[in-house]
Amino acid sequence: MIIPSIDLRGGQAVQLIGGETPCLEAGDPIVIAEKFRLAGEIAVVDLDAALSTGDNRAQIEALCKIARCRVGGGIRDYETALHFLDAGATGLVIGTAAEPALLKRLPKERIWAALDAKDGEVVVEGWQKSTGRGIIERIAELKPYCNGFLVTFVEREGRMGGTDLERARAIIAAAAPLRVTIAGGVTTAAEVAELDALGADAQVGMSLYTGHMQLGDAIAAPLVSDRPDGLWPTVVVDENGVALGLAYSNAASVLEAVSTRTGVYHSRKRGLWRKGETSGAVQELIAVDLDCDRDALRFTVRQSGEFCHLNTRTCWGEDSGLPRLTRRLVERIQSAPEGSYTARLFNDPELLASKLREEARELVEAGTPEEVAQEAADVIYFTLVRAVKDGVRLEDIAKVLDQRELKVTRRPGNAKEERDE
Repeated sequence: MIIPSIDLRGGQAVQLIGGETPCLEAGDPIVIAEKFRLAGEIAVVDLDAALSTGDNRAQIEALCKIARCRVGGGIRDYETALHFLDAGATGLVIGTAAEPALLKRLPKERIWAALDAKDGEVVVEGWQKSTGRGIIERIAELKPYCNGFLVTFVEREGRMGGTDLERARAIIAAAAPLRVTIAGGVTTAAEVAELDALGADAQVGMSLYTGHMQLGDAIAAPLVSDRPDGLWPTVVVDENGVALGLAYSNAASVLEAVSTRTGVYHSRKRGLWRKGETSGAVQELIAVDLDCDRDALRFTVRQSGEFCHLNTRTCWGEDSGLPRLTRRLVERIQSAPEGSYTARLFNDPELLASKLREEARELVEAGTPEEVAQEAADVIYFTLVRAVKDGVRLEDIAKVLDQRELKVTRRPGNAKEERDE
């Protein structure tokens, strides 16, 4: 699959040829990340830190809040690695300092060893210093300490001349069963598909920034189909992972969906189908995922109105649970009848605060499993009222919890001194 890349210098996204010659200034990395995150994990490279001319920590921290970021560039000590892991980086790419002494102190499942090579020889310190060692040799040394490898063909980086698939094949075989990401020269969606078939991902920058490769084409490139019509079944889910329905996609519809960041599919009756174009039940596209066999898609969307033509939330009827409760509270914050309990909670902060304290206390004092379930439901209800009142969505809360799970440094979690009400 494709790993879109954002290279940072002076707080801005840039592209260099061969890691040296400035070629392109792409602008605000946040804007770029909001588009690239549709593909899943993105690579963020701090060129200033790699060259020891500064750093882009603030920008990287901001990017980790909006996208799944694999962070690299200038990570040469435990403290820096820990900082980015705690900041929410899903993975770290470590090159110059990729030695067992450091790597074994870090969570293996989140570590990628960067092997940057000029004509097969590994280079370090921002590609400025030769090591005299080969890629295959370094893979054998580092396999026990990392989750995978990022291999960059420096002589091809940014030159739009294609990557070296034969060399990639040998590297993938040497690294197995670890996953390899290939960077340097990947220019076409067809190369993304070829690397995926070999068992590797493609890290791409220049080709995306120049428009030579379209992100939608690159995402769809590895897909296959055994259907006579060549379509890809597409499971549509909302922000909370609730399945809304089944649609179908082809290359043209995926390209349009990614380009517009909306729900666009292929209708077997109407051709290109922009969801909600006539009904108003439009979708904001949040993510596109390929399944393990590369023959089906998952579209994660933010759905306006109802998904089903029968005017229900899903094609299996209404949804339930916390997602449904949250949506109903959002609807009621604008339309709750004056004097209703919901309206009182929204409009009376003291009442809401009192109920939160009351229900939390009752949950603490609950004895049986049935009582715990009842009191926990009350706490969750009033918590969601408080959240919705301030524009916080259920998925926002889930995202905070996901970010906390990524932290390596843990707080003691001791109880705070209780205050008088």
